[in-house]
Amino acid sequence: MGHDFPYRQGPNQIRSGSTIYPSHPPIFCFLPQKHNSMASATLTLLSPLFPNSLNSSLKLRISTVPRNGSSTLMQENLKFDEKVSLRREVLKGLAMLPLLVLGAAPVSEAREVEVGSYLPPSPTDPSFVVFKASPKDTPALRAGNVQPYQFLIPPSWKQSRVANILSGNYCQPKCAEPWVEVKFEDEKQGKVQVVASPLIRLTNKPNASIEEIGSPEKVIASLGPFVTGNSYDPDELLETSVEKRGDQTYYKYVLETPFALTGSHNLAKATAKGSTVVLFVASATDKQWPTSQKTLKAMLDSFEV
Repeated sequence: MGHDFPYRQGPNQIRSGSTIYPSHPPIFCFLPQKHNSMASATLTLLSPLFPNSLNSSLKLRISTVPRNGSSTLMQENLKFDEKVSLRREVLKGLAMLPLLVLGAAPVSEAREVEVGSYLPPSPTDPSFVVFKASPKDTPALRAGNVQPYQFLIPPSWKQSRVANILSGNYCQPKCAEPWVEVKFEDEKQGKVQVVASPLIRLTNKPNASIEEIGSPEKVIASLGPFVTGNSYDPDELLETSVEKRGDQTYYKYVLETPFALTGSHNLAKATAKGSTVVLFVASATDKQWPTSQKTLKAMLDSFEV
């Protein structure tokens, strides 16, 4: 006696006899059945990629004899549509499974290209290109919460997509917590990101400079978790320095962070302007650091708001 699989009927479901099958998104249906004294189950591949999946399906039937039996019988029942190659459809289905389960790749990732193909070369160092952030690049720049910034970057690097929840897009123009402005990375050299924090999170003084907020150690104690991606320990701070560029003051940091999510080596540079503290972070793993530290330091030094 067969047992109907208990699926609710809706606009995206298929009825076969007295049984209702979902056409999307489930890929596999497990259909329990009973035949005489043997229990069996059928695993049927149903997918929008297989237009005739009810008639042209791959079924794996597993039948088990009662406990006092001496063996388990496994039968494979393959049904083919005469017009369609099963092998081709199976390969096509397997290739598309990640897209069906995880969703299509974001457009920004699908179009990911080396920055050297669209950014201008540096006038001072031809081995770098110049990234100048503009209102079209981030929600905070469009809202006027962050002043434009720029830095050098190797032409082989690629820009990474910033998740909407991390970009501050949902809370502009009045975000209470730091957000990620932009991210760039290279598999062999490391990654950089710009993090912005509301000034009010560090001081109650409007338009305070970085010196008015406090010492380099005080500032990194507040922003350290946004350098490492998880937690900050003062013992991880190896070096601090202060840099002046015109009226703007920058705090620079060298950190060794063995437990950081961003990487075991981190360089950071922070400044305050307007209602925001802006933090530039360059990160590398132990494997990347020996060959990329010079490049990452050049990128850090070039950062300015």
